[in-house]
Amino acid sequence: MATMADLDELAMAMPQTTKEVSEDGRPAYRVHGKLYCVHRNRRADAVDPQTGDRLDDVLMFRVADLGVKELLLADARGLYFTTPHFDGYPAVLVRIPDLARFDLGELGDLVAEAWLTRAQKRLASAWLEEHGETAPS
Repeated sequence: MATMADLDELAMAMPQTTKEVSEDGRPAYRVHGKLYCVHRNRRADAVDPQTGDRLDDVLMFRVADLGVKELLLADARGLYFTTPHFDGYPAVLVRIPDLARFDLGELGDLVAEAWLTRAQKRLASAWLEEHGETAPS
């Protein structure tokens, strides 16, 4: 069962990550100035299907490509979603209450994959090697 505190710990453990916090407390995680995960503000493109209210509990995670995005969106648990704003863009959305349905390993993988999409190639390769993985070709 994962939490926002877990997300923060996992993101900040990624090399050269910086965290910015908006005036209303929403974190954004970057590597080399490039955003890889953010707590979005209320947007017209993400509304509660029952009330029509704009959601203020949405996280955006970058993903490697549109194929990965489609795989995550197909997850039968319904943890991931998207909006028309993200059509053609390699990112998925997750509601903060749904973090409780992730185990820490799965959230760690999501954070690492998001970070890998934005980290400089040399840094990403070094991190992958350190973790016994290989860079995609």
